[in-house]
Amino acid sequence: MKTNSKKAMRVLGVVFLVNALLVATHLGEFWPFSIYPMFSQAGNPWTRALLTEIPPSQKDIDWDITGLDDIEGNPIGTKNIGVDQIDFSNFVVKTKEWNRKRLQALRFMLGEGELETKNLLVYKVNGKLSEQDQVEITYTPFIYFTKDSTYYNPKLDSAAYFSQ
Repeated sequence: MKTNSKKAMRVLGVVFLVNALLVATHLGEFWPFSIYPMFSQAGNPWTRALLTEIPPSQKDIDWDITGLDDIEGNPIGTKNIGVDQIDFSNFVVKTKEWNRKRLQALRFMLGEGELETKNLLVYKVNGKLSEQDQVEITYTPFIYFTKDSTYYNPKLDSAAYFSQ
């Protein structure tokens, strides 16, 4: 009888050791304690990036925070211009301080060839659950790229985002 309990304890010890090694090598998380938002971030506020194409004939940008029905331009899939959506969103959302180097990197990511023929507006899209358990989504115009210029949203605290 003691042999079976020793064997069971060894098996449990090996299972816990394997789990500890997997957790240690996966940023402290391992399924079912996953880093994927659907498991670990449900109900938390989130921010992503959206890219729209602005017609060249349009001269003014409305820099106000808006809803989906009132965004400027036509949304374009980043995959259509050879950019992974997750990489694009992470770059825009996780960059805390924008400087010339970061803006040039984003222009490069979007493709200088694209910017030769298109004007692109980057939005930060924020979502959260309201107190009534409804999803609230807002669209904040963030950076506007033309062929030879870059414009920041003048209604944002530029000192908080943009440095020279």
